[in-house]
Formats: sequence, C-alpha cells, structure tokens
Amino acid sequence: MQDNLVIVESPAKAKTIEKFLGSDYLVKSSFGHIRDLAKKDFGVDLEHGYEPQYVISEGKEKVVAELKKLAKSAKTVWLASDEDREGEAIAWHLFEALKLDPKKTKRIVFHEITKDAILNAVKNPRNIDISLVDAQQARRVLDRLVGFELSPLLWKKVKSQLSAGRVQSVTVKLVVEREREILNFQSESFFKVIGNFFAESSKNLVKAEVSHKFKDQKAASALLEKCRGARFTVSAIEKKPAKKSPAAPFTTSTLQQEASRKLGFSVSQTMTVAQRLYEAGFITYMRTDSVTLSETAIAAAKAAIEKNYGAKYLQTRRFATKTKGAQEAHEAIRPSYMENASIEASVPEKRLYELIWKRTIASQMSDAELERTVVDIVTPSTPDKFTATGEVLLFDGFLHVYMESKYDDDAEGEAGMLPPMQVGQAMQVSSIAATERFTQRPPRYTEASLVKKLEELGIGRPSTYAPTISTVINRGYVLKEDRPGVERIYVQLTLADDSIVEKKLKENTGAEKAKLFPSDVGMVVTDYLSEYFPKVMDYSFTAKVEEEFDEIAEGAIKWNKMIDEFYKPFHTTVDNAMENSQRANAERVIGKDPKTGKPVIVRIGRFGPLAQIGESEGDEKPQFANLQKGQLIETITLEEALKLFELPRTLGEYEGKTVVAAVGRFGPYVRHDGKFVSLKRGIDDPMTVTVERAVELIEEKRKAEREKLIKTFKENESLQVLNGRYGPYLTCDGINYKLPKDAVPALLTYEDCLAIMESQKDTARPSRFARKSKGATTTKAAAAKKTTGRKTATKKASTAARKTTAKAAATKKKS
Repeated sequence: MQDNLVIVESPAKAKTIEKFLGSDYLVKSSFGHIRDLAKKDFGVDLEHGYEPQYVISEGKEKVVAELKKLAKSAKTVWLASDEDREGEAIAWHLFEALKLDPKKTKRIVFHEITKDAILNAVKNPRNIDISLVDAQQARRVLDRLVGFELSPLLWKKVKSQLSAGRVQSVTVKLVVEREREILNFQSESFFKVIGNFFAESSKNLVKAEVSHKFKDQKAASALLEKCRGARFTVSAIEKKPAKKSPAAPFTTSTLQQEASRKLGFSVSQTMTVAQRLYEAGFITYMRTDSVTLSETAIAAAKAAIEKNYGAKYLQTRRFATKTKGAQEAHEAIRPSYMENASIEASVPEKRLYELIWKRTIASQMSDAELERTVVDIVTPSTPDKFTATGEVLLFDGFLHVYMESKYDDDAEGEAGMLPPMQVGQAMQVSSIAATERFTQRPPRYTEASLVKKLEELGIGRPSTYAPTISTVINRGYVLKEDRPGVERIYVQLTLADDSIVEKKLKENTGAEKAKLFPSDVGMVVTDYLSEYFPKVMDYSFTAKVEEEFDEIAEGAIKWNKMIDEFYKPFHTTVDNAMENSQRANAERVIGKDPKTGKPVIVRIGRFGPLAQIGESEGDEKPQFANLQKGQLIETITLEEALKLFELPRTLGEYEGKTVVAAVGRFGPYVRHDGKFVSLKRGIDDPMTVTVERAVELIEEKRKAEREKLIKTFKENESLQVLNGRYGPYLTCDGINYKLPKDAVPALLTYEDCLAIMESQKDTARPSRFARKSKGATTTKAAAAKKTTGRKTATKKASTAARKTTAKAAATKKKS
C-alpha cells in the first residue's frame, strides 16, 4: 500500500497527475462533490445559525467507503481539488466525511496540471481555507432557501412544476426585458446616400458616403437632383497613423464569448471542453476572472514568438485584472506549454485549444500598425460632402496570429484601400444611390452576449455563468431558437448618366440564429416575482449579494450573519405573497369568436400557453388550442388565435383512410389509421402541410419501423434485436442490453442473447417506455409527497423565523 493518497475530483485529472508522481503516490477521484444538503426541511437548521445538514450524495456511498479505507492505511492524505471556492469546499467535505486526521492531511493547489506545478504544490502544502469554504457554503445555503421557498409559491400562484432561483430569476428578467424592448420598438426609415466616383486617370472606384442621414425620400431625392450634372473635386485628404493592440488573455467569460462567436460553441459546451483540456494538462484552470500571466508564462510566450515569428513581432505586456472581486484563480486561461501551437485531441478540444493558444500568444505580440486615409469629395451645387475612408496595414503585428471577433450589434464595416488622389483633382460620378434603411431594434441576446451582460452587472461568477444559462433554458423559461426573418420592401433612388431611377426592392430582415427568447411562462414568472419580490429581482441587489460572498471568502464577514440579514425579510415576503397575492396566468381576453360570439382568451394552462374559446358553463366546455412556436400571450392577435382552432385539419385520404394534421402536447403531427407521425421541426407547419408531404412522412416512419426489427426468437417472443438511435441493441421484457462491439446483430443466436443478458444483469436499464409506464403510476403520489414535504418545510421555516424574530425582540427589550 502506498504511503501517500492524493484525492482529486475527476478521474481524468487523477490520470494526468498520476504520471507526474512516483510509485509512492496513489491518486484517486471523488467524482465531484461527495456531500450535499439534505432534501428534508431545506437541509438547513433555521433555528441554529442556518447550520447546513449534509448527507452523502446519492450513489457516492461506495466512493466514500473506498476513500475512507485507503485514507486509514495512508501515512499522508493530499487533498488536491481545484483551487476555487467549489474546489475548496470539495476538499473540506472530503476531510469531514472521511474523518481525516489533521496531522496527516495536507491541502495542495495548482492552476495547471504540469510536472513542475504538481511537484511545487507538494513542496508547498497549506491548510484548508475555511473562509473560501464558508463563501461556497453561503451560496449553497442561500440558493437552497430561495429555491425551496419560492418554488411552492410558484406552483400555487402560477403553474405546477415550476422553480425559481436567486440568480436564474434575474437572468430570465434580462431576457424578458430585452424582448419587451424589441416588441415596443418602432422602426423608423431614413435614407443613406453613397456615391461611387473615379478619377479620369484611374478606373478604380472610390466609395464615398454622405455623413448624415436623410429623414425621408423627398430630402434624399433633392440631393440627387443637385448632384445631377454636377462637377466633383477632392477638397481634402487626411492621413493618420493608427495602431491596434491585442486583447488580454482569456478569462472564463471572454473565452465563453469568443468560443461562441468564433466556434459556435454554447457556454456549457465551452466549459465542458475546457474542463477536459485542463484535466489533460493542456491549459491552466478554466474558471478565472484574472487576465494576468505569470512571469514564467510570459517568458515562454516570448520564446515561442521569437522562434516562430521573429523579434520584431515581440512586445511583452502585463495585463491588470479590473474585475471587482476577482477571486476564482490567479492567472488567465492559457496553454500549459506555450511551444505547442496545436495538440492531438478531439476536434472540439483541438479547436478550443488553438483559440486559447492564439489569444495568449497574440497578447504578447507587437501592435498592428496602420495608416488611415480620409478623403472629402465636394461639389459647389450642395453643401453636403461625400467622405471616403481607407485603411492600409503597414505592419500586421499580432494580427498575424489572431483577431478578436465582434458582436453583430457593434460590428463596423471594414475600410478598404483607396487609390492615389490629390487635392483639387476632378472626380467623375459613376453612380450615386440613396437607399432606404431602417433603425435597428435592440439585438436579442445570444448565450455569449448574455454572459457579457451578467458580468457587466456583477451577477454571478465564472463558475456560475454556464450552469445559470443552461438551467433557465432547460427549465423552459428561455428558449434558444432560430427564427426566420420577414420580407421587407425598401426604396432605392439611383443617379447614373444624369438620370434618376426609382426602384422598389425586397430584402429579408429579422432572421435570428441561436438567439434567446423568453417563453410565456418565463414572462409570467418574471412579472410575478418582480411585483412581489422587487428586492430579489433587483440587479444591484443581486450583485451586492455576490460582493458579500467575496467578503466572506476574504474573512471580512461571517457567512451566517449575511444569510440571516437576507433570509428574515425574504421569508416574511414569501408568507405575505402566499396569503395575499393573486394567481398569475397572464390571462387576456383578445376578442370574440365571430362564429359563436364567445370570448377568445389566451392564458397559461396546465401544459403551457393556450388559447380558448368560451368558458365552462354547465355541461358546455371551452375549446382549447396550444399556442405555436414564436407566439406570445402578450402579442398574439385575435386573427392568429382563431387560426389555431382550424386544427385539426383534414388533408385528404391515403390508402382509404383520412389524414389529419394537428398540434398535440408534444408538438405538431399528422394522424393516419390511428398512428401518429411527428412533423419535422423548422420544416413542416401543421397549418400548411399538404397530403403529399404527410404521405412522405408516413412512409418514412414505416420504413424506419421495418428496419428497426433485426431479429426475433421463437423461444421468447419478447426477446428482440433492434436498430436504435445509437445502433443495434437487445431488448427483453422492457429491459435494454448493449451488444458487444464485435457482435453481428443478424447472426446472434438465442444462446448468445442469453449470455449477453446474463453478463449485463447488474447494469442493464429499463427501456424508455418501460420507465415511462412505471413512472406514470407513481407520478401523482410523488408529486403529492414532494408538495407536502415542501409545505412542511415552509411551515417549519415560518415557525423558526417567528421564534428567531421573537427571541431577537426579547433580547433587544431586555437590553
């Protein structure tokens, strides 16, 4: 048995570290957190300083038992989890759960998994930082209290199965507010005038624009009339040297933003890939808000630049971290080995690594040198001057390696090169165009721009951006979607050969790709929480809570005092809302049904937003229809709502049976001969799908079902070899079994199948349909139990809060 036991939080990290330590060290993984708050009674003792009630996480009993056994026989236990608050908490939980001896336990930290870093950490161990642990504990306890108190309230006042969180709720609010800005935005048209000129001695066109906008077609047309037959000359030429400097190395948020823009990664995908790169030893720790590089890293970057590009490309820099409360790590995200411009890894890992390498190397390279030229072209017939702008790259500097991308809403047109010109030179008109343009609405958030906004507001930290955004999308408060644009007509006036021609042209506008939209439920929940919990939904207050976590981490304030100051007034507000607030379902009466004269209502229903005609009166029930993608309760019109009731649509007949298109709980579909076929998302619309297209989909499904069955066995009819989404598999009595890699599905015998089933009896899983069937019988009971448990916890919380308040009042009176 080894003298030294090293415990890390992931198997991949353990494998990498093991290579750098000798045979005296055994490296084991805890597979993440081993303890969490108990579900019962919030998992927090409200009557005794909010003391957390921790239990071993489900499925971690064997891991804890093994680590306990190994720790007993080891002379020294090294806790080597990550260096941020979450990692410090994992180390502390290991220490407590394994009942480690303080005398033989050491805490080591490192921000890169290299041999030098690991050996240096072993030489310089420290104790567990309880202030960091308290900061993590405060976040966990506060988020548990907020979630467990608000969720039952939302179940009662809005819709069942809803949840709320301290940071996720303000994140949804950002998306909701942006959507309302867009809905209320009134686009205004204007005209932009651009001329194309050339000198008599040159055929190169010079594109020049009038600097101001024209409010209407009349004003733009008047300018073109003045330019008809006019003589133009160059009135001024100004040349200015300019420089571009590289961006700082990556922090967590800037990496998430740049990977989204350049690679198309979601924020969670970026963090998953970065985690793998870190654990494999390729990059430094990926949760950081620092932009600094160590002196060793700068020296390594210098060597790589001089070797690959030459000394003239070198300009070392020391960036300073400006983010308030920066605490997650001590260095920016950079390659562990600067000399490696690329790595052997999966495609996503390779792409993200190369992005990190380029950004880091570029940060230590020379400025790019440019010359900007501005030329004014005028005519005596109008005071409006045309301005041409050009740019020449004299020395590429860091641009040789890397250029930072821009957001859609702040991107600028690239300036091209201009031909040689002189002041007083005559310029001929090739054409002058006045084109109708429109003011732009605020852009919807992407995941990357939402991370940027959260960081600007001080909401969350590097470790929370990705899980927060994933949570609000997974819970259906925010939708990440592509949406088509709409056709728009615009006017263009063109002056050429001394004549003006007017054209009406078409363009597609407003198309969205991977943008964030609020759902109706997200909007209703945001409105409800903003009305009854304005403090919790306030951006500044949420940022202040983050700052208090930072102060706890620094040891400046006590964590349970901070929780107490938040929780007491919050709990009182929850009680008040539970008793006095109205049910919120965003109900709107949008008009009357012309056929029946009954009211048409849109609202949140049990399964989501819906439209209904009429209300329940005696035996007569209303008609219901689900709202479709892109429709909102706030904006849907009567005409759009009535169209929903045209479904189900009879499309025609196929094989003597009626074909119907409709929308169900799980989306649009066609029904034929008692069977349902889903319509393709983003391709088929139940309002317009034809019988020919429906037949095509029906036959596609039939073909897939025919090819699904590979083999059956007369010895047992429930035993089948099937084709699935992820390849062939074996199923029997509702249990699925994986096939060995070398198995030929069509050649399997009955005995082969029995052997496969026997070898996987402890790991095989019930099929999706079996799980669903089994779950259906217990869902109501489980939901009732969950609701009762939360009600009990809330009741206990109320009692505890009243006792604490009374005790405080008595103490105050006594003093």
